[in-house]
Amino acid sequence: MAKTAHLYRKTKETSIQIAVDISGKADFNFDKTDGVFNTIFNEKHPNTAPWEIPTSEVLAATKEQQFIYVNSGLGFLDHMISALFKHANWSIILECIGDTYIDDHHSCEDIGIALGDALKIAIGEIRGIKRFGYAYAPLDEALSRAVLDFSGRPFHVIEMKFSREKVGQLSTEMISHFLESFALSCGITLHVDTIKGVNDHHIAESAFKALAIAFKMALTPTGKDDVPSTKGVIF
Repeated sequence: MAKTAHLYRKTKETSIQIAVDISGKADFNFDKTDGVFNTIFNEKHPNTAPWEIPTSEVLAATKEQQFIYVNSGLGFLDHMISALFKHANWSIILECIGDTYIDDHHSCEDIGIALGDALKIAIGEIRGIKRFGYAYAPLDEALSRAVLDFSGRPFHVIEMKFSREKVGQLSTEMISHFLESFALSCGITLHVDTIKGVNDHHIAESAFKALAIAFKMALTPTGKDDVPSTKGVIF
């Protein structure tokens, strides 16, 4: 596995920077980014103010520790991505400047795409891992299930039962859309189901926690160096 990845994705609707480390540490290799993490935050975007990433804080952080910093412009999405990385034992820096004055769609979708791309790079070739992962995670009355396969054939079935239009600033319909966008760009087959739940915050968070645990299972080393497929390749 490559273990780390840096990604800068810019469109007319969003500007996104991501650094991930899936080794359990927080070694983002800033000396290899050629100043990328100093560019986006000096830009101006219509109807938004430029943000600043806490680079000094990151550089001062102990590399043996997990580090999570997410600023998507959508507070509840920050919370969900942070939960995913916390329980997967990964580190992340993510910042997005997006056109949230329109709505939450562009930022949520583009972050899903960019995050999937970054994790695909960090994971690298699918070799010597279990490949399949599944997990159940509760949060009080809510219970969710996540099942994934590093198949190389992107597919998603997301069935989450929400009763409200929004949780915080985030439309509940965009929670499923985020996971769909993420699965397609990461190249995984992903199933996420709400088994039970009443509180929409709990339903969403239990799903992201289940996804984190499923990732940990799927990425577990087998001790072999083989491609986990009868085809001998995973595209």
